[in-house]
Amino acid sequence: MSTRRTRRDFLCGSAAIASSTLLPMPAIAQAAAKVVVIGGGFGGATVARALKAAEPKIQVTLIESNATFTACPFSNEVIAGMREIGAQQFGYDKVRAAGVNVVIGTATVVDQTGKSVRLADGATLPYDRLVLSPGIDIRWGALPGYDEAAAAKMPHAWKAGEQTMLLRRQLEAMEDGGLVVMSSPANPFRCPPGPYERANLIAHYLKTKKPKSKLLVLDAKDQFSKQGLFQKAWKELYPNHLEWVSLSNGGKVVSVDAATNTFTTDFGKHTAKVGNVIPPQKAGHIADLAGVSNNTGWCPIDPVTFESKQVPGIHVIGDATIAAPMPKSGFAAYSQAKVAAFAIVKLFAGEQPSPPRLLNTCYSLVGPDYGISVVNVYRTANGALAEVEGSGGVSPADASPDFRKSEAIYAEAWFRTITGEVWG
Repeated sequence: MSTRRTRRDFLCGSAAIASSTLLPMPAIAQAAAKVVVIGGGFGGATVARALKAAEPKIQVTLIESNATFTACPFSNEVIAGMREIGAQQFGYDKVRAAGVNVVIGTATVVDQTGKSVRLADGATLPYDRLVLSPGIDIRWGALPGYDEAAAAKMPHAWKAGEQTMLLRRQLEAMEDGGLVVMSSPANPFRCPPGPYERANLIAHYLKTKKPKSKLLVLDAKDQFSKQGLFQKAWKELYPNHLEWVSLSNGGKVVSVDAATNTFTTDFGKHTAKVGNVIPPQKAGHIADLAGVSNNTGWCPIDPVTFESKQVPGIHVIGDATIAAPMPKSGFAAYSQAKVAAFAIVKLFAGEQPSPPRLLNTCYSLVGPDYGISVVNVYRTANGALAEVEGSGGVSPADASPDFRKSEAIYAEAWFRTITGEVWG
């Protein structure tokens, strides 16, 4: 327990240091500098508010397609019937109150030369620096048979909202005894532990509501985040309701057929009553339009400033970035947003930003009173990010039930705290 407390104390202290870097800076060279932020998720809303807090003279405009943001963290609980979708939804009133100009609309053109963004309604917004926090898009067709039409039958639920509710309704409508099949893609993708948390919570739903049913997880990987902790929980809680098939054992799905709910691997076919396809992904579409994504589909960045390595004056944060070993997660986006905001203020002032420390913490639920977590701290090294040796760790493998319950409580508290800071 002492090791755990020390790590938590370290993280609290590091968070305080990160926040202190966002205190008001000396007056920037351009009194009316303009920053446009595209994407109002954990990264975008955070960077917009952090910029105004650090230097109120900056004119910050946040462009977001939806008036209500639906958060992905904890959406697996919605799928399993443990939480309502309304608990995942947040508006932008407090972001506006912080001095940010919030525009509900869709960015369709980024003019790199003229430094402006055009919206679908024809409006044009000039910028001195642009921040993209576009999240992910699905790589339709990268998995043969999986396109937008197929997603209406075999939901991915990897963008929270209607897809989340579709998968929940399908589970609720399934007769007891039905087979649920989930496919998980190769890295990289949003939220590396997400498929396995989802597997646990679906297994919990089946165990408690439809005990004759089973979940089959077909995986394009042999290893994944928090693997030992997840597999220990599977054996303890869901030995009869969850089966995981790794890449080495034929788990890679090579095609799907939405008409029959069939998953095909190199070794056979599996037909589901409910099929959940977590497909290959890429940076949100605006990254392509802005020219900041490369042939991987993701965006290379300078780890000190999160400025694009391809287009000067454009910063990219969150899931869209190539920032490994830092994962694509809500907290990572939040942490990157704070660093990017500080760097932008420094750059406007004609100063060079210092190499940052970045944090990530990720909680996963494997049952209502059973939580596990991983924590890491990152630094810059040789033009990339690297883990700070000895800075993080995962939940103890031999933790008591009370410890696991505490982690579940911490997870809920983490979600309330971060969403309160971003949107509250």
